[in-house]
Amino acid sequence: METVPILLDTDIGSSIDDALCLAYLLAHPRCELLGITTVTGEPKERAMLADALCRAAGRKDMPIHCGSDRPILVEQRQQKAGQAKILSNWDHRADFVENTAIAFMREVILARPGEVTLLAIGPLTNVGLLFRLDPKVPRLLKSLVMMAGVFSFPNAHVRYPREWNVMLDPHAAAIVYGTLGLENLSVGLDVTTKCQLPVDLCQQRLAGGALDLVGDLIQIGRQRPVLTFHDPLAAAAIFAPELLEYSRGTIAIELKSDLLTGMTIWAPKASGQSRIAIEVDVEGFFEEYFTIIK
Repeated sequence: METVPILLDTDIGSSIDDALCLAYLLAHPRCELLGITTVTGEPKERAMLADALCRAAGRKDMPIHCGSDRPILVEQRQQKAGQAKILSNWDHRADFVENTAIAFMREVILARPGEVTLLAIGPLTNVGLLFRLDPKVPRLLKSLVMMAGVFSFPNAHVRYPREWNVMLDPHAAAIVYGTLGLENLSVGLDVTTKCQLPVDLCQQRLAGGALDLVGDLIQIGRQRPVLTFHDPLAAAAIFAPELLEYSRGTIAIELKSDLLTGMTIWAPKASGQSRIAIEVDVEGFFEEYFTIIK
């Protein structure tokens, strides 16, 4: 069985789908998880949460590094890792050092040229800074997969659709999408929002070991009737790409307009270096997810 070396860059601690994604990666027999980096407000608390989930899954040896706690230029809109309130109930490291993520990412990618898939499921600050720090790094990746962007939105009341990860650091997103020669896949909000399940059903199915920690996180957000599997769908695209349909083209990020900053502007083009997901087999995705994490 061929494994896939993966680096995960995450803002775990703000919404449940990051933890759902990490649980999937930890359980997947083909995932060689090389390490985890955290990004946005309170990256240390996010690292503690990632470590707690890894330990609950029996992975006390996981390299976890703190990244940037703020966007490149815009104001920080995600200052707290609200889910960190569960940490008192779970074993975790607390001795994380600030700002080691980018050096760690660079070291891992340089050590395994052409092998590493970088999975980015938070704001793209760490990734953008890494690419600016060492411009040869993007060419050494096997692939870059992101839960990012929104590329079509049929809801007429959503006049200016934007996606949270891109909006939180649009300048970092512009660096990433503007990096020439970087093959990348974006699984956007217009597709991930199709992958929803009732909270009660999720709690029934997410139990035992590391999933008990995920259940604690679900309890924090129980005011929402459904869970949306944004980030797990991006991860599933790595291991079961047949679950999605794709289109190739170019992506630009709007930076000049206050009203539209962070909008992902999509242009289909056969020779484009970016791919986006345009459709998903929802039933097939959930079969894949719950088969892996059972």
